Amino acid sequence: MLAGSACRRDMHDQPKYIPLRESTFFADARSARPFVPGTIARGQLREDPLLYTGKINGADATVFPFPVDDRVMARGRERFDVFCSPCHGRTGQGDGMVVRRGYRRPPTFHQDRLRESPFGHFFDVITNGFGAMPDYASQIGAEDRWKIIAYVRALQVSEHASLADVPAERRQSLDQPPPAEGR
Repeated sequence: MLAGSACRRDMHDQPKYIPLRESTFFADARSARPFVPGTIARGQLREDPLLYTGKINGADATVFPFPVDDRVMARGRERFDVFCSPCHGRTGQGDGMVVRRGYRRPPTFHQDRLRESPFGHFFDVITNGFGAMPDYASQIGAEDRWKIIAYVRALQVSEHASLADVPAERRQSLDQPPPAEGR
C-alpha cells in the first residue's frame, strides 16, 4: 500500500507576521503597517468637546452636555457610591471609609469654593485627578463623569436647601409624619 503525505497546515502554524518583526515584503521592512492618516479607532470619535473635555472655548463649562433627569441622577448616585464615596463619603463631607482608616481627607463638597465652582472644574478633577485624588479617566466614562457631577450638585443643594426649594406639589408630603409601624 502506498502512503501519501498530504499538504497540511495546522492552525498553530499559520503564515503571518508577528508584530514588530522585520518583513522582506514591504519596502520599509516593517511588518506592522502605519495607520491610514485620519484613522479613528472605533468608539474613539470625540465630536462633542464639551462632553469629553468639560470645557467651552478653553474655559471650564458652566452647562451640562445633556439634560439632567431622574435616570441621570440615579446613575450619578450609583457611580458616586462606587467611585467617590470611599473618600468623599455618601454625603460629600469628605469622611469616607478610607479617610477613617488614615487616607488624606478630601475637601467637603459643601464649602463655598466648590459649591461655586463650574461643572467643568469637577469634570477636570475626575478626569485628571487633583492633589491626592488619582485620575479616573480610564475607570469612569465621560458620560458617567457628568452624571456624577449632577449628583454632586444635588448633594450640594440638599445641604443648603430650605422648604422654599422643594416644589410646591411635594411640600405636603414633607409635612406628614412618617407612617407608624404596622401593628
